[in-house]
Amino acid sequence: MSGSGRGVSIPTRHAVMVVSFALAAFQLYTAGVSMLTSWVQRDVHIMFIMLLTLMIFPFTKRGEKERITLLDLVFIVLTLSCTWYILLNYQQIVLRLGSPTIWDIVFGIIMVLMLTEVCRRSMGWVIVVIAWAFILYVFAGPWIPGLLGHRGYSISRLISQLYLTTEGIFGLPLGVSANYIFLFIFLAALLSSTGMGRFLLDLAMAIMGRYTGGTGKTAIFAGGLMGTITGSAVADIAGTGSITIPMMIQTGYSRVYAGAIAAVGSSGGQIMPPVMGAAAFIIAEFLQIPYIEVCICACIPALLYYFGGIMAVHFHSAKSGLVGMPKERLPQLKAVLKEGGHLLIPLAILIYFLAIARVTPIRAGFYAVLSIFLVAFFRQSTYLTLPRLVNAVVEAAKNTISVAVACAMAGIVIGVFNLTGLGLRLSSAIVDVSGENLLIALLLTMVICLIMGMGVPTTAAYIIVGTMVAPALVKMGLLPIAAHLFVFYFAIISAITPPVALAAYAAGGIAQENPMRIGWTACRIAIPAFIVPFLFCYNPAIIAQAGILEILWRAFMSVVAVTALAACMEGFFARSCNRVERLMFGASAILLIFPTILTDILGVALLAGAIALNLRGTPGRKEIQVSSVQAS
Repeated sequence: MSGSGRGVSIPTRHAVMVVSFALAAFQLYTAGVSMLTSWVQRDVHIMFIMLLTLMIFPFTKRGEKERITLLDLVFIVLTLSCTWYILLNYQQIVLRLGSPTIWDIVFGIIMVLMLTEVCRRSMGWVIVVIAWAFILYVFAGPWIPGLLGHRGYSISRLISQLYLTTEGIFGLPLGVSANYIFLFIFLAALLSSTGMGRFLLDLAMAIMGRYTGGTGKTAIFAGGLMGTITGSAVADIAGTGSITIPMMIQTGYSRVYAGAIAAVGSSGGQIMPPVMGAAAFIIAEFLQIPYIEVCICACIPALLYYFGGIMAVHFHSAKSGLVGMPKERLPQLKAVLKEGGHLLIPLAILIYFLAIARVTPIRAGFYAVLSIFLVAFFRQSTYLTLPRLVNAVVEAAKNTISVAVACAMAGIVIGVFNLTGLGLRLSSAIVDVSGENLLIALLLTMVICLIMGMGVPTTAAYIIVGTMVAPALVKMGLLPIAAHLFVFYFAIISAITPPVALAAYAAGGIAQENPMRIGWTACRIAIPAFIVPFLFCYNPAIIAQAGILEILWRAFMSVVAVTALAACMEGFFARSCNRVERLMFGASAILLIFPTILTDILGVALLAGAIALNLRGTPGRKEIQVSSVQAS
């Protein structure tokens, strides 16, 4: 991230550190001591985020930012003016709601412009263009024919909606960032500073390293473990991929395939409980359900995602003759747990308070953060020293920027939706275009999510597409939680979908390979994961919306479907598959999506036939020599 390199001046570093600690203190105080009113909480939160962005990111992309410039100071003053205006005039604004003054409009315009600038600096032009397209839509309504036309609104009405209510910039998405996101990002940063990443990697190697394609399976497994605390594909790759990608290359994987495996393993972290991506908290707020229910619903789909990735890697490795790592080169599971097992205690505390005590995510996250300060001192190697603490606070603040800014900009889109009634119009249009056919509507939603996710972060992609499309899916009979998880899932998968695949670019830098090749290969590895959202749309039991026996049965059949599709895509089961066998594997996977007795029987019969054909005359497995790799 800009602003973190050697060229940064000491005053700038100190300013960033002071604001980061102020943000951390504010978030911890409001989480554990006294929560402010929602509007004030969100205003202070975005104020700190905007200040940090102006301090860290340069005005232009030419080189790294070295110091805070005069222009930055002007923007900082403007940011403080429009955020402090809310704090100082909060009561008066509430009392005159609907009758904004000229100063309300002036500072509202400043807020929109400053938010646009910090978004441009931190995230580029894509989400800025999307947000401003919606702003222009407010004024262009009278000239738009057909379904999307409307009577148009004044700038005073628009600014009142975006700046003076909690239905615009300070809406629900920013509320999620202000209440939850920093806490969980801070939790991940603290755990990382104590060596959690190394511990999880060693744990994955100890469990998976000895099997066929051990380093590849380790990368998938480690990505899932790391994803439970980071909820970020890029952060996950930075934490595990820098180690697993070179390991995979040394043990026989091509650079492209090694990078693709790391990208797939890291991208699923945002749907892996207990700490999922920011959008999971927004789902809970949208649907007004406890966050732990979102985690429970996402659990089986998350496991299917990673199981599909592991099976794809297994079949590829078996086909290529890639064996596991020598046992003597692997860490011992008992030793790994003895050295770093205590770092799992904060996660256990988090799960306890979420799932058993049923406290709010804010309070659960607060308790988990506090526990780290005690748990870290169980072993000298994990001591939370002052430099580690400072680094964790600053990194947590920096990592919150993209989420908070995306949430605030998405608030502009939602504000326009609510003001103009565009959401209802688009929902009706989607129902009409799909001919009220759920499968067609789901396919359209998938394409929209993948396209939107190429240009904006997962959170923003989910909010925008979810606002537009999820109501239409619910109208067509889909459960609300299934509709929102479907959008969320494909917004996540967009991280590996070319041409703009952030996870593939991050992996490409480590693997020293073309990100596009890595992205397309990652899509092939993750093909089994592409059917998981369809599975839970047609099988609500997979998202725990059924009795326990039905949940177990549908989960088992989904495992079978994912395995069959992985064999189809890799062209290998016990030996290389011919075209007929691949077709049978693929057809069985598709049939098993639909939860009927007939499709189950046909799917299992096709799968059994494919396996029987494949096993006939299976040759002995070919093994190749691989280089030894140090486990440490």
